[in-house]
Parts: sequence; structure tokens; C-alpha cells
Amino acid sequence: MVDPAQNSVNPDKYHRILEAAIGVFAEQGFFNATVSKIARAAGVADGTIYLYFKNKNDILLHFFNYKTKEVFGTFRHEVDKGGNAREKLRNLIKAHLREFQKDRNMAVVFQAEARQIRYFEVYIKDLTNMYFDLVGEIVVQGQEESVFRRGLDPSLVKRFILGTVDEVINTWLHAARKYDLEAQADAIVDLFVNGIGATPPK
Repeated sequence: MVDPAQNSVNPDKYHRILEAAIGVFAEQGFFNATVSKIARAAGVADGTIYLYFKNKNDILLHFFNYKTKEVFGTFRHEVDKGGNAREKLRNLIKAHLREFQKDRNMAVVFQAEARQIRYFEVYIKDLTNMYFDLVGEIVVQGQEESVFRRGLDPSLVKRFILGTVDEVINTWLHAARKYDLEAQADAIVDLFVNGIGATPPK
């Protein structure tokens, strides 16, 4: 992959092409996207794309690398700000929803387009494992603080949390009306911590 920081290419143009490509992937679908469409959206010649990327697969891979560092850096920062496990879980989910709400094109590509491409299956799995590691830290702390029940299957807990957040984002992406995605964070944390059972009568 081309590293714009160690190459004669223009970093601003590199990022402009990346953002333009994600817009094209989100609007037209990865398989319908072409280098020509991406170049047109970025305002550059077709040949300029190949100074930075091998093909459209390479563009998406670059975007994942770039966004993964940025987004997971934000996740880590927000989690570390939490004073206890519940706060850390809330901060993680809130940051997750906020980042995807902030960049709808990124949300579409991450949630839908990339998961349809076999080429990226291993990469998606790596991203999932990174998220699971972060959730796992929080769950262990929550058990130590007696906020979360001991004896829970960690693998199931991780899938429950990520699966819920994923579904909330997908619903938001396909909703007919606009609403605040980030505002769903507290309800998700409440569902995880308190469940759906009614308090038994005393």
C-alpha cells in the first residue's frame, strides 16, 4: 500500500480520494463503483487514482486502515475516561453511535458494503475481535465491581453488545425519518445491565 507520509504523493489529495470513494461506495454500492466514478467525485483524472491506489479494493483497504486507527483511538480514549465499568460501557457505545452518525457514508460501507465482499472477511473479523477485546476488558471490570454477574459467558456477552449496537445502527440507516442515533446509548446500556425482566414483587 502507498504511504502518503513517506511518498511524494499529496496527502490532501490522498484523503480527498478516500472520502470521495467512500461516498461512491455508499451511494452506488461497491460492485457498481468504478475508478472513473471515484476520480470524478474526487475531482481528479482517472490516472491520478493509480498514483495512490492499486484498484478500488485497495482504496477500501486503505480507508479501513485509516478509519480503524481513528475510530478505535476514539473508542479507547472514551473508555479510559469512564470511572467504572458501567460508565466505560456507556462511553464506548455512545462513541460508537456518534462516530457512525457523524459519517453516514462510513456507516453504510462498514455495516453493509464491506460485509458482502469476501476479500474483506478476514479484515472484518479482525475489526470485530478488536471490539470484542475492548468489551471484554469492560465486562471483566464490571464483574470485579459486582456490576455484571459473574459466570456469564464472555463470548455471548460480547456478541450481545456488538449485535445490539449493529442492529441499532442498521435500523437508523434504513429509517424513513431522521433521529439522534447517539441518544440510543443509554437505553442500550440499561438493557444490558438491567435486562428486560420486571422487578419481582416483594
